[in-house]
Amino acid sequence: MTIKDLHDFFNSFLKIEDFPADPSMNGIQIQNSAPDTKPIEKVAFAVDACEQTALLAAESGASALVVHHGLFWGHCQTLTGSHFRRVSAFLKNDLALLAYHIPLDANNPCGNNFSLAAKLGLSDTERFGTWHGMTIGVKGVLPSLLSADELKDRVAEITKADCRAFCFGREKIRTVGIISGGAGEDVNQAVEQNLDAYITGEFAHEQYHFARESEINVIAGGHYGTEILGVMQLKEKVERELGLQTIFIDVPTNL
Repeated sequence: MTIKDLHDFFNSFLKIEDFPADPSMNGIQIQNSAPDTKPIEKVAFAVDACEQTALLAAESGASALVVHHGLFWGHCQTLTGSHFRRVSAFLKNDLALLAYHIPLDANNPCGNNFSLAAKLGLSDTERFGTWHGMTIGVKGVLPSLLSADELKDRVAEITKADCRAFCFGREKIRTVGIISGGAGEDVNQAVEQNLDAYITGEFAHEQYHFARESEINVIAGGHYGTEILGVMQLKEKVERELGLQTIFIDVPTNL
């Protein structure tokens, strides 16, 4: 198993070619010194590529780090300051980096959104929520009616993160839309589809009054908290199907 083989495995189901508008440079962002021959025996997983996760992955003996948020986002950036430190941590340790952004948000069943939907027990799930022409979220029906605070507690239990409930809508929630991460601005799509609640990671000041006036409940589960799930699914899939050693590098931002 080389770094190229590992990418081919991920892309067999993540299909990065299906997400051409994603600004992330999905796939291998940093190769190792021998991408055609160096064996990959241990793989680290993290939400974010940064100096800290790279150093911890190298310290663990991993040959590659797989993340949701990579280092390169489709524009030129000088290797100075923080960006230099991040890239150097990979190069100095001959650590490869693979990143899967929107493909991991959108994947069914391994992605962030479908993973949360499954853990909440949503039924009648359908794809929901478009961004730059790409459908990335999911909507469905809760197995039982919940209040906004009860739904917040369920999300917090799953993500192990602090959550906030904005109780602006119906007292009892049945239908839910989910788009993980920084998708607070997409609450309008949940309103348009008459959903009882919208779950995302970050919910900003400028979205507060729209949600209140639209009478929809919003659960903000944290950017990190709502996007840990897909990475964990990839980790478990690599262990189960490839038999490689894995480690999860937990560096929560509490945001």
